[in-house]
Amino acid sequence: MQTPIHNRRVDVLVIGAGAAGVGAAIGAARNGMTTLLVDAGPTIGGELLTGMTIDGAVNARGELVVGGTLSEILEECKAMDGLVGIFNDYRLIRYICYDPEVMKMAIIKVMARYGVELLLHSFADDVVVNGNRVTGVMVRNKAGKTLIEADSVIDCSGDGDVAVMAGAEFEIGAKDGDLQPISIMFRMSGVEAEPLLRFVREHPEYVAVGESEMIRDGRTDKQLVESLYEQGQPCVFFKGNGPLLSDAIDRKEMFPTALIMIQPTSGPRKEVCINSTRVWNVDPLKTDQLSATMSPLFDQVWTCVKFLKNRVPGFEQAHFAAVAPRLGIRETRRILGEYVLTDEDVGTGRKFDDGIAKGCHHIDIHGRGRDQVRIPVADGGSYDIPFRCLVPKGLDNLLVAGRCLSATRAAQGTARTMGPCIAMGTAAGTAAALQRTENAENSFRDFPVERLRETLKSQGSIIDGTH
Repeated sequence: MQTPIHNRRVDVLVIGAGAAGVGAAIGAARNGMTTLLVDAGPTIGGELLTGMTIDGAVNARGELVVGGTLSEILEECKAMDGLVGIFNDYRLIRYICYDPEVMKMAIIKVMARYGVELLLHSFADDVVVNGNRVTGVMVRNKAGKTLIEADSVIDCSGDGDVAVMAGAEFEIGAKDGDLQPISIMFRMSGVEAEPLLRFVREHPEYVAVGESEMIRDGRTDKQLVESLYEQGQPCVFFKGNGPLLSDAIDRKEMFPTALIMIQPTSGPRKEVCINSTRVWNVDPLKTDQLSATMSPLFDQVWTCVKFLKNRVPGFEQAHFAAVAPRLGIRETRRILGEYVLTDEDVGTGRKFDDGIAKGCHHIDIHGRGRDQVRIPVADGGSYDIPFRCLVPKGLDNLLVAGRCLSATRAAQGTARTMGPCIAMGTAAGTAAALQRTENAENSFRDFPVERLRETLKSQGSIIDGTH
């Protein structure tokens, strides 16, 4: 029997409810647009719900480089005692730590404040293109198909699904086709910070510190781990080529990995999030390959839990608390836009006249086994993301935001983090709203970016004034 097709219309349609999609939907709705946020999953927030820290929002100097929507969501977390704080592992940048269980509610509260409509358990199935314009997106769910028409469409799918269906060009992975590994975050509770930090203070060779000259500031590793101890937070990066972890991998007590990264998620629960797992040789666009990572990743989670309890002080009485609700995908497609953000742009902290978001995370490319590339932004600063990186070539009314932005592989390796993704999304949603009020038929290639920059600044986004 043929499935009936329903129809509806909104001002702005956002596909994908991760960090970028959250920013885009709030940005559009805050500025008066009827906004629909569609996601294939059962909730919204993406990586914001995994326990992973918000990276790329506070640079090595301690400057906040992402505000606006992010600040508003964090204020909600703080009001519910779910904001842990901004901490330093004395390595490359600083991290915003929060309780992911509280974050689930904080995002929904901000969405409701601006009247964002949600359509979950639904995925983009096809697009309708007229000339260079995406006039509608076909969405499928258990109720059937719905053609959603909109003046502007924002692709925050991570994979650039809508843009590609509309004909956008893209690149994927490395030149040899290699893709960064798949991971999954997990959390442990009952972790005692003081013994953990004392262990690190006694063994600076186990951890990565001082990888940014701005953070090192002429100090020795011993001095840096002393500062880490004095900070008093379980914010620690055990390096894969350090003797603790490397020897464990050689003994097969641990799986091959570049890191065990530990970050606080709840003081009362003495809980931390752990980033360590990885499965490579996976194309996330091939659903069978992606699905097959669940078993090995869960095995790695339990292996790491046992290793920490047996080998790392502070974890002796700790317990496994939770596993992230989603797999962590670092890269797939990068849409080719009006400008391609380059390695040099991010590495040198370049600023642009049409910069509409900032990032500060180091260039971060995870490889096979223990391999990982980590290159800091110059002088502990930040870089701008130009509006042109959100405008796919050949399309007039579609924007992309998030890890599918127009960038080289290395530049995407920093811009894909949650801080810049929220900022990019906010800019895209705000641009869609301004376009609708001025002339919805215009192309985003001709968009008055200076007006967007001023609007973003007036609404709390950080557009300039940082290193």
